[in-house]
Amino acid sequence: MNSEYHNQIAKSTAHRKSRDDNKDFIFANPHYLKYLLEIGFNIEDKNHHKACWILELICEEKMDLFLPFLENFCETLPYYKNDSAIRSISKICLFLSNSKKYSLTENQEEKIIETCLDWLIESNKAANAAYTMRTLYNLGKKHLWVNEELKFLLQRDCSHQTPAYKSAVKDILKKLTRSK
Repeated sequence: MNSEYHNQIAKSTAHRKSRDDNKDFIFANPHYLKYLLEIGFNIEDKNHHKACWILELICEEKMDLFLPFLENFCETLPYYKNDSAIRSISKICLFLSNSKKYSLTENQEEKIIETCLDWLIESNKAANAAYTMRTLYNLGKKHLWVNEELKFLLQRDCSHQTPAYKSAVKDILKKLTRSK
């Protein structure tokens, strides 16, 4: 572990400029990506969520940098519990499920599906749930049972949820109905 870089991540903030600066640092110094991933994949590290914020931005722009680490990413998925980390990690899952350029292995798809279903059941955060349900919807085009399970989960009582959560549910249920 590079302690100087670890300190850089520890001092970073959720502000977009801070995250962009860290993303740009990785683009300029790609050999540091392994250190960022060490932090992001180590859920015991108190700054892992900050590394996840940066990974999200990297994946959004240059997924190919991240792909060599995809297997480790999928193995780590079920262990994320920090809502801030899950928000970014679920968005990376969405990018992967949307991609026409990159394909996931059957095992990687299964890991993402299992974890996203768990997060959808457990999460109260609207953004996390929205990314998760969209990922599941995308993967459900190939794995039909996923959309049946997703529909069942989304039809639960969500009267206690936020308007953003309800909006995401409505959007996905509409897509599920149209795709039949």
